[in-house]
Amino acid sequence: MSDQRRILITGANGVLGCVVARHFLERDPDCRVFLGVREKRDDAEALASCHAGRAFLCPLEVTRADDWQEAVARIEAEAGPLSVLVNNAGCHDDALLAHMTGGQWARVLDANLNAVFLGCQAALQPMLRERWGRIINIASLSALHPPAGQTNYAAAKAGVIGLTQSLAKETARLGITVNALCPGHIEGAPPAGWSVEQLQAARRQTPMRRFARPEEIAAVVFFLASREASYMTGAALKLDGALV
Repeated sequence: MSDQRRILITGANGVLGCVVARHFLERDPDCRVFLGVREKRDDAEALASCHAGRAFLCPLEVTRADDWQEAVARIEAEAGPLSVLVNNAGCHDDALLAHMTGGQWARVLDANLNAVFLGCQAALQPMLRERWGRIINIASLSALHPPAGQTNYAAAKAGVIGLTQSLAKETARLGITVNALCPGHIEGAPPAGWSVEQLQAARRQTPMRRFARPEEIAAVVFFLASREASYMTGAALKLDGALV
């Protein structure tokens, strides 16, 4: 593998996606970062503008296999084979199971689990040829400590951990590591619809008395994507301020 890494980050217009991308761009001057985006693009466009020639928008609907194949092919044509995939895109649609619709269940499973399957499958093609790669799947603390009202989301993120650990065994001898992160609440990305009182209560329940800063999550992603993390694979790391 060359020293220049090609990195694809999905959900790159969100708080965490943008911070992860910026972390790579500021700490690895040789890398090329592809910002996987769907409709919302303002923050990703601003980041790409600030790092012209090193950060690029990559239109991607993560639930479509064809989009994944096109994105990976485009990256290879423009910069070289994909080196690092950060599966960060996802969504919530919370409801008590007794009232959850089939559409709510299917949408959340599709966006949070099926999309990770499609991304990993597409990314493996260049990584297997290069005999090197890093896949980091952003799961959630909900996978390990599921709250009420999130049966769809918790099931999807638990599936991401299972997928991660199984795939890590398949690729362990091939120079490709696969790991998952399970963040708790993240500053700047509160659960939709939460009141100020709910946020304050959640902070009080966290032994560290605060939520994670996106930069703290990004630092772990950056390490997992490095050469130095070559023996860490199949891990599901929680970053929750000792909540669980």
